[in-house]
Amino acid sequence: MQTAKEIFLEMLKPDAQPERQLKQYEALHMCLYDPINAYLRGNRKRGTISVDRWGTTISFPEDAPGAMPLNHGDMAVCRDITRWRETVHAPDIESACTEGWDECRRKAREAAGDEQLVAGFMGTGIFEQCHFLMGFEPTLTNLYEHPDEMHELIEYITEYRLRYVRMLIDNLQPDVIFSHDDWGTKDALFMKPDMWREFFKEPYSRFYGYIRSRGCIAVHHADSYLVPIVDDMAEIGIQVWQGTLPENDIPALQRHLKGKLVLMGGMGAAIDRQDISGEAILAYARKTLSTCCPGGHFIPSITYGVPGAVFGHVDRYINQAIDEYNAKLHAPSFNLPPVPRRVLGDKAASAVEEAKPVSEKEPGDNLLDRISAALCRSQQKKLLALCKQALDEGFAAQEILSDGLVKGMNKLGDDFSANRVFVPEMLIAARCMSAATELLKPYMVGEGGESATVGSAVIGTVRGDMHDIGKNLVKIMMEGSGIAVYDLGTDVSAEQFVETAVEHDCGIIACSSLLTTTMNEMRRVVSLAQEKGIRKKVRILIGGAPISQSFCDEIGADVYTEDAGAAARAAVEMLKTCQNGK
Repeated sequence: MQTAKEIFLEMLKPDAQPERQLKQYEALHMCLYDPINAYLRGNRKRGTISVDRWGTTISFPEDAPGAMPLNHGDMAVCRDITRWRETVHAPDIESACTEGWDECRRKAREAAGDEQLVAGFMGTGIFEQCHFLMGFEPTLTNLYEHPDEMHELIEYITEYRLRYVRMLIDNLQPDVIFSHDDWGTKDALFMKPDMWREFFKEPYSRFYGYIRSRGCIAVHHADSYLVPIVDDMAEIGIQVWQGTLPENDIPALQRHLKGKLVLMGGMGAAIDRQDISGEAILAYARKTLSTCCPGGHFIPSITYGVPGAVFGHVDRYINQAIDEYNAKLHAPSFNLPPVPRRVLGDKAASAVEEAKPVSEKEPGDNLLDRISAALCRSQQKKLLALCKQALDEGFAAQEILSDGLVKGMNKLGDDFSANRVFVPEMLIAARCMSAATELLKPYMVGEGGESATVGSAVIGTVRGDMHDIGKNLVKIMMEGSGIAVYDLGTDVSAEQFVETAVEHDCGIIACSSLLTTTMNEMRRVVSLAQEKGIRKKVRILIGGAPISQSFCDEIGADVYTEDAGAAARAAVEMLKTCQNGK
């Protein structure tokens, strides 16, 4: 009978024939305690805020699966990419991490035994290190606005990562290198595929090429939607993609890849909840196994980049489902369904194609259409000139906003939802929108002395959750739709949401959550809004990776949306409904 280690090695073969399905991380002993990890992450503990060796402030909430950087504004290590060399200094691991390797190696080998492979662990990959240093939004916009400096910084980080992995392999002598770097959300890449290739493909080709040259297995963690670059991932030397979300259409990927990558994951964070029943976990896991296992080259696991769900009972039921599946494999009556050997399915195949850019076709003579087009292309100087021209020609400021600027942002929102436009383009367009709105403000003051807007909303990430990428995108789209937005940031209490809504007479409370451990805070927001007597005039909009329509209905929120564009459109409709007294 094959050991877990032998099954893992078998899975790497193009024609793999493993005896059974592995149970999550059972083939890997994750060595999280080597001298470099101790030096870099030794002060990173649950329930604390610390500063890492690069100078980044790190928050690690008590119930979160991982830590998050606090790097906005003045807290960022690198506030000016053109002067990055003055503030960015890689940790001196060569001098600080010379002791303790013999004991670490012995401990790891003893723990792994004959059943497991020793996996050296490297968190905070090249892209992640960039946004840890300067913030997520500046990182993405700098790829457009300061490409030379970004190439230099990425090269600096890459050289550090190469020194790091060389030390790790020399001293730990692992079988596997397990490296982290998230490149997208659950629905899309953070950037255009070609931009990823321009900035990150060659550095990672060197990184994983070196790992492979040293005889180690290359495992890359990314719980992201990565279908558009999945062939690139195989090409640069990645052998196992851990964290594969179900949103990637795993069966279609299996048919497309034909064994070029082992996909490890399929068990999304949505089931990692304290209140979820064992039967619900089993049902989810059984469906995943029956859908993904027959395609081969698949290891079912929670999609987190380290072993273990936040709530222990989740792992027990996942493993139970895998045991059940393996038992059926050896039953005489059990037959695996045939798997057609065809190309990537329609949904995934369309995603693999190059993202189509926003149309470059010049608009007609309609001035408002030209304003929309200039915004879509982030042509700020042209946009401002066109807005001034429209004012001079007698267009009302509100008309320019509604039929020019908002129309353009709505087009971008649709393209974003369809993966034709990505986060950097949205961020840069938002800057243009803000500049144009400032130009129009003096002409939009009504009799009441306030700017004409669709309405107002308060937005934030709920208490205990430090993730803000999705929240920021929703804010951008709402502002682009003419909504005045009061952004409370992250780790926002129910009291703060409700108090701000009352203070500013907001028609919407928008709550975001990425963690299953924090999503129930939305229930408190709804309850408190009801208690304070504002539910009749305030609509509650919720979203985030673990959120679903059923959860929205369960807690009594008004609207759930899957992406930023849909959230903004829903917000506008809700505010119009409120204004009409419905």
